[in-house]
Amino acid sequence: MGVVIETFIWEPSSRFFVFVFVSTFLSILLFPYLAKNRTFGTFDHSVSSSFARFQRWFLAIYTLSSVMEGLWSVYGELELASYGLSKESMVFYLCVGYSTALVLGPLLGVISDLMGQKRICLLYCVLHFVVGAWKRVTMSPSAWFANICLSLAGIVYSFGFETWLVVEHEKQSQRNDSLNETFWLMTFLESASLLGGQVLANWLVDETVQHGIALSATASLFLSVVAIVCIVQTAKEPLKTLPFRDYSAAFYAYVLGDKRIWFLGTAQACLQFSTAVFWILWAPTIVADGREVNLGLIYPCFLGSRMLGSTVFPWLMSGQSLLRLEDCLVYIYAILGIVFSIVAYDYQEIRILVVLFCLYHGCAGLALPLLARLRTMYVPNELRGGMISLSQVPANAAILFCLIQRGYSNKIENSTMMAFGAISLFTASGCIYLLRRWGKSPHQDWHKL
Repeated sequence: MGVVIETFIWEPSSRFFVFVFVSTFLSILLFPYLAKNRTFGTFDHSVSSSFARFQRWFLAIYTLSSVMEGLWSVYGELELASYGLSKESMVFYLCVGYSTALVLGPLLGVISDLMGQKRICLLYCVLHFVVGAWKRVTMSPSAWFANICLSLAGIVYSFGFETWLVVEHEKQSQRNDSLNETFWLMTFLESASLLGGQVLANWLVDETVQHGIALSATASLFLSVVAIVCIVQTAKEPLKTLPFRDYSAAFYAYVLGDKRIWFLGTAQACLQFSTAVFWILWAPTIVADGREVNLGLIYPCFLGSRMLGSTVFPWLMSGQSLLRLEDCLVYIYAILGIVFSIVAYDYQEIRILVVLFCLYHGCAGLALPLLARLRTMYVPNELRGGMISLSQVPANAAILFCLIQRGYSNKIENSTMMAFGAISLFTASGCIYLLRRWGKSPHQDWHKL
C-alpha cells in the first residue's frame, strides 16, 4: 500500500489583502472630512492652475517611470539563471551594479543640479529605452551593459524626479501643502506601479523566460517613449548658468559644512542599506525552513503595506499628531530596527516573518515622504540632487561589502546581514534625534544661493 504525501504551499490569507485595500481606501476617503487642516493638497483650491497641471503631468510621468523600474526587478536572478550563470556570476553582476552606483552616483547628482532636473529625468527614460532596445535586439545576457544602465537609471530615479518637483514648486511659489501631498502620492503611486510592473511582467511570461524578457523589453520601449513625450510636453526648463566653482563653494558651505545635513544624509543611507538588505534576503529568509511558499503572493503584501503606510503621512501633516516630523522618524526608525533585530535572531515562523516584513514596509512607506519633507526643510533645492546622491555612497559601499563577504567569501551569514541592517536603523534613529536637537523648527527661505 503506497503512502501519499500531500504537499502544502503556504500563502497569505485573502483577508489580509481585503484589510489592506479597505484600510487604504478609508484612509484616503475619510481624510478630507476628518482632518483638522482641511486645506491640504488636492482639497486646497488656492493651488494655481499651472502648478496643478504640472502636478498631474508629473505624477503621470512618475507612475510610468515606476512601472519601468518594477518591470525589470521581477526577473533579476531568474533571467540570469535562464542563461545558465552560476551563483558566483550572479553575485558578480550585482557587484557591478552597486559599484557603478558607488562611483557614478555622486556625479549624476551634480550633473542634475548643474544641467537641470528635467534633463536628468529624460536621461532616466533614455537609459530604459536603451536597455529595452538592447535586450530586444541582442537576446543575450549582456549583463555588464544592462546592469550598468539599470543601475544608473536607479540612481537617477532616487533623486531626479523629487528634485524636479521641488524646483518647479519653488519656481511657482506654491504653498507647502501641495508639495507635501505630492510627496506621499509619489510613494503611494510608486508602490502601486511596482506592483503593476510585476503583474505586467508575469503576464508577459507565457512560455519561456526568454520570450517573457523579449516582451518586457518591448513594453519598456513603449513606456519609455511615452514618458519621454510627456516630459517634453511639460514647460521648458531654462538652462542653468551656475558655474561649477560657485556650485562647489555652495555645496561645501550648505551641505558638507552643515552637521544637520550629515545627520539627515546618514539616516537616508541607513534606510537605503536596510531596504537593499531586505530585498536581497527576504525570500531566502522565508523559505529557510524548507517549506514551499508562494512568493508571488507575498510580494504584493509588502507593497500594499507600503501604500497603506504612505496614506498616514497627510494625517500627520494636517495636525492630527502632536509629534514633530523628527519625533515621528525617531520612533519609526526604532520600530524598523526592532523588526530587523527579531529577524536577525533567526525566527523562522513564516506567518510571523511576513507580518514583520509588512510592518517594515508600512513604516518605510511613512518614512519616505517624511524624509522628503525634511530635505525640503534643510537642503537647498539647488543642491538637492548632489546631496541625495552623495548620501547614497555609504549605503552602496556597505551593500557592496556585504555582497562580497556573503557571496564570495561566505564569511558572514544572512542573519549577520540582518543584524547590520538593524544596527544601521538604530543609528538612523539616533541621527534623527540629534537632528531634532540641533535643527531649526520653522522653515527658513535660504534656498536662494
